[in-house]
Amino acid sequence: MKDVLIVEDLPEAASLLIEAVAMAFPEACVRVACDLAQAAAALAERVPDLALVDLGLPDGDGTELIGTLTLRHPRCTAVVSSITGEDSKLFAALQAGAQGYVLKEHPPDQLAALLTGIAQGQPPLSPAIARRLLGHFRQQPATMISPLSARENEVLVLLARGLRLNEIGVELGISRYTVGDHVKHIYEKLNIASRAEAALRAKSLGLI
Repeated sequence: MKDVLIVEDLPEAASLLIEAVAMAFPEACVRVACDLAQAAAALAERVPDLALVDLGLPDGDGTELIGTLTLRHPRCTAVVSSITGEDSKLFAALQAGAQGYVLKEHPPDQLAALLTGIAQGQPPLSPAIARRLLGHFRQQPATMISPLSARENEVLVLLARGLRLNEIGVELGISRYTVGDHVKHIYEKLNIASRAEAALRAKSLGLI
């Protein structure tokens, strides 16, 4: 990660995240925005490789920014950094496209360890968040989950490993657009909406 944007209004929390990012990505340029307006200005300047976004910002909900990043800047990895992991906020953020969710209760070294997994395609998820998501999947009635085809399983595994659509296409010898169709069907069948959920579902299915 060469460029990291931290969107956080509390100075203490921003300092914690800056320290964690410095440990995870020593060469990265780190910028800090205190609210959605500053984040928009930072994005206009340049799009970061990684955005750590707090949800409770002075001028709005960080989920809005995550949605913008997902739609307009898909190459940016958007990760929630929050003090709360309540279901309503967690699932809203994942549905908006968040690729990870870390709690700011962790010390810097633990946060850094979660963030470094991004390079290996591992979604940064605090253990408590991962347990909650896995529990959510297990509670869903089996009749709500359609089985995936062999090709969809292959796509799901590569998606969970962090490959982008064009990279998955090269790996499987199919077009990027065909991969996109598979991903759409996977999300519909598994009732998920983000890469983080895809990785956890692949794990729960024993695919990774």
